[in-house]
Amino acid sequence: MSHFATNWAILQRGLKPATKIVLWHLCDRHNPDFGCFPTQVRLAADCEMSVSSLNDHLRTLEEARLIHRVRCHDPQTHRRQATRYILGFEDRFPDPSGDGDNSDSEPEDGDGSDDPCPDSRDGAISEKSPKPSPNLAGFHLRNSETNPVREPLREPVKEEEDARARDDRFEELFANLLDALGFDTDAGLPGWWQGWPPREHVRRWITDLGLTEDRIVAVARDSRSAHPNPPDGPRALDRAMERAARSAEAGKLADGDKRRKRGGKPADAPRASMDEIAGFYASMVNGDGYLPSNAISNTVRNAMLERGLVTPERLRMRGVL
Repeated sequence: MSHFATNWAILQRGLKPATKIVLWHLCDRHNPDFGCFPTQVRLAADCEMSVSSLNDHLRTLEEARLIHRVRCHDPQTHRRQATRYILGFEDRFPDPSGDGDNSDSEPEDGDGSDDPCPDSRDGAISEKSPKPSPNLAGFHLRNSETNPVREPLREPVKEEEDARARDDRFEELFANLLDALGFDTDAGLPGWWQGWPPREHVRRWITDLGLTEDRIVAVARDSRSAHPNPPDGPRALDRAMERAARSAEAGKLADGDKRRKRGGKPADAPRASMDEIAGFYASMVNGDGYLPSNAISNTVRNAMLERGLVTPERLRMRGVL
C-alpha cells in the first residue's frame, strides 16, 4: 500500500464514482518499490464489480492518461501474466510525445497487431479468421458475465399460485356474505366490517366450525331476513353459525347411525366419562383457539372447577363465566 498513491487518487477530479473506485484500489495495491500488478480477478473483487465492467473503467482511466497498462508474458510458456499498471505520477509513465517501443505496452483488451503464425502455434495463416487464442490480446473474446435476458420459469411457483387463488376465493366469499346481509359495498361499509379483523373472524367459521362457504352465505341470508337491520359485525352472527355447525354435525351423526344400522353393526361404543369430558373442555379453555360462547354447559364447567383443571379467572377471560 502506498499512501502517496492513494492520496494522489483522491485528488483526481472529473471521474465517475465507479471509475474513481477502480483508480483508488489500483493505488491501494501500488508498491513504491515493485509497482502495481494486481490480477484482474483480485481487482474486480476489491471493486465489487465484474471483470468486464472493470475493463471498461480501466480503459477510461487509460484514455484519461491516469494509468498505463503493460501486458506481460512468461518467457518460457508465453502465457499471460498479471498486467503491470503504471500510475500517472510515476517517473516511468510513458510520455505521449515519445516514440518509444510500445510492443509490451498494449492494454489487456487491446487490439494487438501480431497475427497467429505457425511458430507461435496459435493458428494457421489463412484468409479465414483464425480461432481466438488465449495468448493474443487481439483475439480475446469478451465475456460480459451478465445475462440481460431473463428466461421465464419452466414451472410456476405452485405455492404462490395456490395462496393467491385461496385469497381470491375468500374475497369472493366475503363479498357474497356482505351481499347476503344487505350491505351496499359501493356506498361504504360500517367500521366493524372493514379491514382484516372481520375477515379473520369469518375465516374461523370455516376453520373452527367446519362450515362451508355456501352454508355461511345461506345462514347470513336467513339471519338478514329475520332482522330489519344488518348485524353489527360478524360477531353478531356467531350464535347462528354455531347452530348451523351443530346442525351439520348432528346430520353427519345421523347419517353415520343409518349406515351402521344398514351394516348391522351394533352401536356399542362406550360413553365418555365426566373426567374425560372435563379434561377435553379444559384443554379448549386453557388453549388459545376459538371457543364458542355456549360450547360449555354448567355441568361441565362445575366439573372442571371441582377437579382443578381450570381457574375462575381463566373461565371469565374465555367468556364461560
